Amino acid sequence: MGQKVNPHGLRVGVIKDWDSRWYARSEKVGDLLVEDKKIVVIPSKTVPQGITAVISFMPDADVRENEEAMLEGIRNVKSGQVTYAVRDTHIDDKEIHEGDIMGIGDAGIISVGTSIEETAKDMLSQLVDEDSELISLYYGEDVSEEDAENFSAQIEELYPQLDVDTHFGGQPIYYYVLAVE
Repeated sequence: MGQKVNPHGLRVGVIKDWDSRWYARSEKVGDLLVEDKKIVVIPSKTVPQGITAVISFMPDADVRENEEAMLEGIRNVKSGQVTYAVRDTHIDDKEIHEGDIMGIGDAGIISVGTSIEETAKDMLSQLVDEDSELISLYYGEDVSEEDAENFSAQIEELYPQLDVDTHFGGQPIYYYVLAVE
């Protein structure tokens, strides 16, 4: 499917720009679509926020109740990703070297280290607070199931008051995607 040609120009020889809207900002999508149902866009910024929003959906609730529940769920999620540095740099008072492991939170780089697990633990220590109830770990394609289960057990030991869920996310580049709720 490509751009459309305005047929008016073919009939009368007048060329006009076609007013197409291929890409709209997410909050405008519901207004631009003409359907028999009201579409509401829930503005999540991370995969864990999106998952929490979907889990918060209540089939028997109306649109406004669902929107409020999903937005409340998103507000309660703190996200983090564990990946590696591709070059030497200096960001947020942190000296980072190529190959270092980085813990990236919602507001930037939280921790830097040489061990995937230790960097993830350091990042979690900054995400978990007294209101936290759940840690969700999504391990990537470069992490074995055994390693993920071992890491999950370490997290359960560090935070016995919290529930810890571990899932295969299969994401490339990121060893772990973490959510703290």
